[in-house]
Amino acid sequence: MRYLAFLFLAALLRAETVVPAAGYVLKPARLFDGESMHDGWAVVVVGDKIESAGPAGDIKAPAEARVIELPGMTLLPGLIEAHSHILLHPYTETSWNDQVAREPESLRVARATNHLRATLLAGFTTIRDLGNEGAGWADVGLKQAVERGIIPGPRMLIATKAIVATGAYGPRGFSTEWNVPQGGAEASGVPDLIRETRNQIGHGADWIKVYADYRWGPHGEMEPTFSLEELKAVVETARSSGRPVAAHAMTPEGMRRAVLAGVETIEHGTTGTPEVFQLMKEHGVALIPTLAATGGFPGAKEAFHAAMAAGVTIGSGSDVGVFAHGNNALELDAMVQFGMPALDALRAATSVDARILHLQDKIGRIAPGLLADLVAVEGNPANEISKLHAVRLVMKDGVLYREP
Repeated sequence: MRYLAFLFLAALLRAETVVPAAGYVLKPARLFDGESMHDGWAVVVVGDKIESAGPAGDIKAPAEARVIELPGMTLLPGLIEAHSHILLHPYTETSWNDQVAREPESLRVARATNHLRATLLAGFTTIRDLGNEGAGWADVGLKQAVERGIIPGPRMLIATKAIVATGAYGPRGFSTEWNVPQGGAEASGVPDLIRETRNQIGHGADWIKVYADYRWGPHGEMEPTFSLEELKAVVETARSSGRPVAAHAMTPEGMRRAVLAGVETIEHGTTGTPEVFQLMKEHGVALIPTLAATGGFPGAKEAFHAAMAAGVTIGSGSDVGVFAHGNNALELDAMVQFGMPALDALRAATSVDARILHLQDKIGRIAPGLLADLVAVEGNPANEISKLHAVRLVMKDGVLYREP
């Protein structure tokens, strides 16, 4: 057992070896550049950037560059996860209530360290983490740990504590005498919402997340939480600091208020109508459908079809944490199963997500000057999207974390 543990640690150390100065030449059978598929292309990486990409015969590489042959494989930009919860683990293991109320933050951070590694090795080199679900400011420290090379993981955009209406969130089931810490930051009224938005910005939030509706109706129905005026206060405060807002919204009215308030993404949109999706299209608001987690909800498939029909920008975000980290590609499986062409699903998880996250000048495509975030998978995911689960190479910022 000690020998096996030694081999495991050695493999992790090898996975984090710094890229040689001479760089790499990657030669797959085909290359998806974030927009289109190309046969017989190669990529040259020098340092942390892509130096060139094109037909293999036209590529000029440094004499000492290491050549990596990827026969039968497809090379893609590093995949992007636009809706994760790195501090959660599957509810089949432990309920959300118990994770938030009974698991120590130190335990949750230890789990999250493993979640980050699993996500990276699954080919997802960038994540937007939309709420730490009661874990204080732990996502701030995790982001710093990845940036400083203390732990391996994807590039992180974080939303710290999601903003929830007072009395709307949880955990639930405790005696009314107890004031139980919540899974989000509670706020009510415009002044309170402005204060909480600024508080999260001050602690390091890249995005602000707000719950525009939640299960707080008389019988647990999903109902809007904040007024349009309140949502506008959140958006205007965040925007003044250069930060966008994402809204959890499943009901047509919650979605409508969030769109009119100026949010940039709607998360879930599970019961959205053609009218509200048309409103999203008119206002340039993107949808992150999280089908891997919500695709089985009543109306979810019809809503997804309505969003596509309206021409809404659709990104890829799975709500991972509800299910196991490292299985993020289940979202692309679901998008294709629900009728999205496989190439559009690949775009959603690369170039489209990069634009949604305002990172299009850094990631999301294979092009000279962009960061060398690259993933190779077996076969051709444009023909069989499940091939995204067969990851054989992962590179982030020019560093190899996994190779054939």
